[in-house]
Amino acid sequence: MTTVTTLSDLDGQPHANVFPDAEPKTVRLTLAEDETIAPHTHPDKDVLFYLVEGHVELSLGEGSYDLQAGDVARFDGDQEISPHALEASTALVVLAQQTAD
Repeated sequence: MTTVTTLSDLDGQPHANVFPDAEPKTVRLTLAEDETIAPHTHPDKDVLFYLVEGHVELSLGEGSYDLQAGDVARFDGDQEISPHALEASTALVVLAQQTAD
């Protein structure tokens, strides 16, 4: 089965599920300028954070990453994440179940 949608047609702020009840969980994250998501984790997930538009400072574990539109970050969801929008921003976040090595 193939499903196609556009990010701009999704409902929900700041999070909108792209494909509800489907794995991997895929979310459109929309942040206003200077908006921050509190530090949190996504246990047992591998996370892909693709910044579609805007500018985000991504606090991740003990580090901080300056992301511009088009940048992709991939990381272990067991560490704390806290995105802070330096300007209005939209990201596509994919949370995939970690697999045993």
